[in-house]
Amino acid sequence: MFHPDGLKARALPAMTLVIRNLQRVIPFRRVPLRRKMEVVRNILGVQKFDLGIICVDNKNIQHINRIYRRKDVPTDVLSFPFHENLKAGELPQPGCLDDCNLGDIFLGVEYIFQQCKENEDYYDTLTVTATHGLCHLLGFTHSSEDEWQEKNEDPQLQRGRPVNAHNSWNQETTHVPIAM
Repeated sequence: MFHPDGLKARALPAMTLVIRNLQRVIPFRRVPLRRKMEVVRNILGVQKFDLGIICVDNKNIQHINRIYRRKDVPTDVLSFPFHENLKAGELPQPGCLDDCNLGDIFLGVEYIFQQCKENEDYYDTLTVTATHGLCHLLGFTHSSEDEWQEKNEDPQLQRGRPVNAHNSWNQETTHVPIAM
């Protein structure tokens, strides 16, 4: 990585995880999601990139979904990648500090809360959904809503066993935004 003035190479500092709560329908605490997403960022090796997570209600996620995907329904997550042509499994190669950004993830927290099963932890479900959005920012896609639901209900995932992301996600890149 090059220093912004182009004179020296240096390591990138850890970058920012910004979590904004723009809804008032569902009680929401940032700290549990922040702690879990920092672990996910470290595991995926993307802690050196900025990431925005914006929490919205059904009305606002539906509005965004209608504008960008022409689907007039609320959804759980929409991802807006900063690096549009990333190949699945490859990290961005920023040319300057301004490019050290993965993009933004909009979480439909009201929708997610409504979809939570009785025995599920809401913050665990938020983390899984935000991680799903983060995978989209990193170039991973799935071909349909049904495919996402199928992967979300995979018995390996239910038991907490890791799944090889390269085998379980379609590696074609889809342009902004990508919904789950």
